[in-house]
Amino acid sequence: MVKTGIGYDVHPLAEGETLIIGGVKIDSPIGSVGHSDGDVLLHAIVDALLGAANLGDIGQHFPDSDERWKGKDSIHFLKHAVKLVHDQRFEIDYIDSTVILEEPKLADIIPEMIQKIAHTLHIDESSVSIKATTTDKMGFIGRGEGVGAVAVATISK
Repeated sequence: MVKTGIGYDVHPLAEGETLIIGGVKIDSPIGSVGHSDGDVLLHAIVDALLGAANLGDIGQHFPDSDERWKGKDSIHFLKHAVKLVHDQRFEIDYIDSTVILEEPKLADIIPEMIQKIAHTLHIDESSVSIKATTTDKMGFIGRGEGVGAVAVATISK
């Protein structure tokens, strides 16, 4: 049995905040604003995994109304999703994802993101795809007001 899930997340950007994408802290004067660490890529991957296993979404497991998750490292959420998927006797086969951000450019950082995510998912780095794109200066992301990510997870038993 093969299943696929889709995840999507956006966060506003603000000066003085930390920018963490794919579990990697990025040198930037702006960062994402969120209840946890605001890592849009990990949040999208968590939702994709939970969706593939029909286990709800990140907000059900880690509601932003719960102070335990304030400022929490999103790797914690990803580890939890991996455990839930494995508890259902599924293996994680592949992750495909895209980060949508005008600045900074991510090409040089993507290999580190892939390594960190693959390690957390207990899969080979060749099974994690991360791409980056812009919105060509259109919309809130194009104006530098936000960051987004979309992810697809394939799992099987």
